[in-house]
Amino acid sequence: MKARILVVDDDEALAEMIGIVLRNDGFEPVFCADGGKALDIFRSSKPDLVLLDLMLPGVDGIEVCRQIRSESDVPIVMLTAKSDTSDVVRGLESGADDYVPKPFKPAELVARVRARLRP
Repeated sequence: MKARILVVDDDEALAEMIGIVLRNDGFEPVFCADGGKALDIFRSSKPDLVLLDLMLPGVDGIEVCRQIRSESDVPIVMLTAKSDTSDVVRGLESGADDYVPKPFKPAELVARVRARLRP
């Protein structure tokens, strides 16, 4: 059974590239471009892991992370252009399990996803 990955990012080109990378490695990506819709899509898609951008329209990634974390222990990986130490700390303290700054190497992202999905 393919692991389902929810990709929450408003950058359509990047989300498409992430989707291609995930599909090529045997994952099933589900997409959301709006922080305000992320929790509903999370609930309906029941992903095995969430890749979450920090800067989103509607509700920002920190709040989305808190909302997901309040009802699930699913792994959350922040995937964002904000790489200051304070941003990393805020992301991890909001409930994220990992923090990957953009730009990133696709192979490294897949390795981090696989590591977070290990039993």
